[in-house]
Amino acid sequence: MTLKKPVISADEAARLVKDGDTVGMQGSGGGVSEPTALIAALRRRYDAEQCPKNLTLMHATGLGDKQGGCGTDLLAVQGLVKRDIAGHLAMAPVMGKMIQDNQIECYNLPQGVISQLFTAIGARKPGVITKTGLGTFVDPRIEGGKMNKITQEDLVEVLNLKGEQWLFYPSQPVHVAFIRGTRADEQGNISSDQEGSILEGIGIAQAAKASGGVVIAQVKYTVKDGEILPHNVTIPSTMVDYIVVDPAQKQTCLFEYDPSISGEKPVKLAEMPPEPLSIKKVIGLRAARELHEGYVVNLGVGIPDQVAAVASESGMVDRLTFTLEHGIIGGKPAAGVIFGVSHNPRAIISEMEQFNFYDGGGLDIAFLGMAETDRMGNVNVSKVGNLLSGCGGFINITQNAKRVVFCGTLTAKGLKCKVGDGKLTIEQEGAVPKFVENVSQITFSGAYAAQVGQEVLFVTERAVFTLGEKGLTLVEIAPGVDLQKDVLDQMRFAPAVSPDLKLMDTSLFTE
Repeated sequence: MTLKKPVISADEAARLVKDGDTVGMQGSGGGVSEPTALIAALRRRYDAEQCPKNLTLMHATGLGDKQGGCGTDLLAVQGLVKRDIAGHLAMAPVMGKMIQDNQIECYNLPQGVISQLFTAIGARKPGVITKTGLGTFVDPRIEGGKMNKITQEDLVEVLNLKGEQWLFYPSQPVHVAFIRGTRADEQGNISSDQEGSILEGIGIAQAAKASGGVVIAQVKYTVKDGEILPHNVTIPSTMVDYIVVDPAQKQTCLFEYDPSISGEKPVKLAEMPPEPLSIKKVIGLRAARELHEGYVVNLGVGIPDQVAAVASESGMVDRLTFTLEHGIIGGKPAAGVIFGVSHNPRAIISEMEQFNFYDGGGLDIAFLGMAETDRMGNVNVSKVGNLLSGCGGFINITQNAKRVVFCGTLTAKGLKCKVGDGKLTIEQEGAVPKFVENVSQITFSGAYAAQVGQEVLFVTERAVFTLGEKGLTLVEIAPGVDLQKDVLDQMRFAPAVSPDLKLMDTSLFTE
């Protein structure tokens, strides 16, 4: 079979990247929809020839598996990358260390904004105008999304339009697109049959085309014309310049292929093993009390995935619609390093379309993690001490969902608790308080939430707080804990305490 689009090797593709280019890269954590063969080839070329140099990477999601086997850690070498414009950073710890050591410039911008920016670049629009990021570290009046001292150029501006404040994220050229699908036909049309998500591949391709750049698509198979139905094409041939075939392409870094992830063969969710009772599950159980039948829901990574587990175990998962910012609608979100895919998705759309829905207020409720929280309800998940995570879709989601539930333990590092018999027993307190006087970086603005009248809840294993105009109010505590010793003394500020303070339901602490 002869393809009408040039089929080249990954190493030949890497030679198309020039010094100073901006490379737009598709993909998500755990190797999901990531053109890993192209990224690895780029590193091989640099190791052999010391070129290309001073690249700018642009990616909406975090790329990597935290082990260095894929993602931007493959490009974490001095001289190859000058700047990383990223939606998330935690999946590539080596690259993160170079950023913290001021070896690479870095901007952390909201995941939804970057995905929408690819579309804006592709349409030759001036950029993205949105309220997403106002009052957070992305706001240029605070940090402008700059993640270290050597990052100086302003990439975000404040606009005043018809008496309202907006943020403006200007367009910039994308010289090379690294994208991925499952199959390519003879014309060069790309399908994503076995992918767990399609992300923003078409947006990156359009951005490169509009910039006069080159689009390189990595696929696992090539097929004859007619074998990909027109409505199954996720990136048309008009937006593709070269095809790279990687027969070893895996669906995720954890497994070759799981048909339930691409929705081709559902699994029985009720038969998946239940989560054991733990403080994380207690948080998930209490947070899940905020669910209502028919809700459209977003779940963040980490403890919030317990909400999906609880809904699945209770049989409620089919009466809700769980969604992920990666474009996943329905099913049970997967946990851990492959966050961003689901078992039994009902639909998989582009990331840009999903964020348009989120930004338009489509979410009834969102469950997100929290690394730090302060008295005014500001939340930090993006940069805590030596941990450089980035915001991902957190800012788009938390600023636009009708209700937000933050989930996390009251303290961290060494916390040990016993759960059972209808109560919580703290056996060893965590060494690090998570409720602090002032967060070190504002990923969620409590003031902005109060301004727009958003309903916000903070759920921990031992206490539940609401957010009002004057900050946090304690409304529930766990049975078995002491209010002063186990709650108030473990916080670095004194929250308001509701006169109707209640005990959390004892059933949450019963196996």
